[in-house]
Amino acid sequence: MDIDENKIDDAVLALLWLTLHDGRRVWKSFDWDATDRLFKKGLIGDPASKTKSLILTDEGLQRSEELFRELFTRRQQ
Repeated sequence: MDIDENKIDDAVLALLWLTLHDGRRVWKSFDWDATDRLFKKGLIGDPASKTKSLILTDEGLQRSEELFRELFTRRQQ
């Protein structure tokens, strides 16, 4: 199976928005490889810490909400 890691990253970023709290903090409960890729893309702060949450960058916060709406909401008719 040929996995598209960019699609995985988009889904993880969208689901991070679901756990948004305290402005731009999200719970760190996803695959480490995916969070490392999101960090390298500049969408989240460094996931290699002892905290249980991550910080979304400005771009990550915006893109996270966009992806959440695109992937997980119903279209209005």
